[in-house]
Amino acid sequence: MQKGTSGPGLRRAMWCGLGLSLIGFSFAAPPAYKDPAPKRYDLTGRASVIDRRAKEHPEIGFIFEKDGKPQDVEHACVDTRVAPQGKLVIWLMGHNQGLFERVSGYGMHAIQVHYANGWFSKLYGGPPPEDDLFLSKIRLEAATGEDHSKAIDIPKPDGIMERSFQLLKWLDKEHPQGHWDQFLAPGGRGLAWDKVILAGISHGSTTAARMAKHVRVDRVVMFSGPRDQLEAWQSLPSVTPGERFFGFTHVLDDGWKNDHYCRSWQMLQLHDYGPQVNIDTATPPYSNSRRLITEADVKNDPNRAHGAVVPGGTSPKDKSGKLLYEDVWRYLFTHPVNEIGERTPPDPECRMQQRGT
Repeated sequence: MQKGTSGPGLRRAMWCGLGLSLIGFSFAAPPAYKDPAPKRYDLTGRASVIDRRAKEHPEIGFIFEKDGKPQDVEHACVDTRVAPQGKLVIWLMGHNQGLFERVSGYGMHAIQVHYANGWFSKLYGGPPPEDDLFLSKIRLEAATGEDHSKAIDIPKPDGIMERSFQLLKWLDKEHPQGHWDQFLAPGGRGLAWDKVILAGISHGSTTAARMAKHVRVDRVVMFSGPRDQLEAWQSLPSVTPGERFFGFTHVLDDGWKNDHYCRSWQMLQLHDYGPQVNIDTATPPYSNSRRLITEADVKNDPNRAHGAVVPGGTSPKDKSGKLLYEDVWRYLFTHPVNEIGERTPPDPECRMQQRGT
């Protein structure tokens, strides 16, 4: 498997089929800020305060407080000094301040919501279920608050979609100069999901990808994922077009070494949109690829590699102290989705069948 090599430097803008890809998406210019003191705003609120219908689910580790510390704090960020792009990033993992500073610097709004993401070890500890959509159903229920799985019971107020909606309504009241209302659907019935970028790392990237198969969004950014190597949902039909899925991982990550991520990428058909590219030896726009990898020094530590692809203490730096992946992060969130690379064949060395091994 050519996991450590860059694909050919071919670029092309694919306009055929563009009309279909863009059906239902909004093109109204985002409202300009009217802020007398422009700055970056970092805002927080508790899910249990924002929406009194919110409940705990301690059976799957979904609680509001632990050891006297709140666990349901949600975060939001916008920089009114930067021209707005009309895109809302929803981050599906623990808050990452460095990432929020960057996406707000691209002119995007960002939120991180508290949702049920601690159920893996609590649902089965032995052999995996025979149902190859077992985790798929749980992820959809955690995302939508609809009854998709018999294994858990997460009502609508506790799912990602409703928690995001309630947080946006709260932000609209508490921080009107941020123009959070542009992400609310007409009639106040939910979010304008066509303006949403779902992003996450590890468990969060997997849920982001699964959710985007079910809910049409602007883009999906998948760090260190998706996993679910025993599942089949990655091959299901998707309401979010395939060229809108972007992945980035380190090659020392266990999920990459064990072919979990390459399997998901191939099932998502990301090879249709460009070669696999090693960003260590390439420059933007990375052959317009959706499959980016890195071999940068992480002290040969798989755990460090797993988190290195997002801003933070384990992310590699150059000799001057600058984080190596600044161009990659900007590419993942802002590269035009209609610009795609040359189709490449699936990697025959990626182990696609992983049950029973």
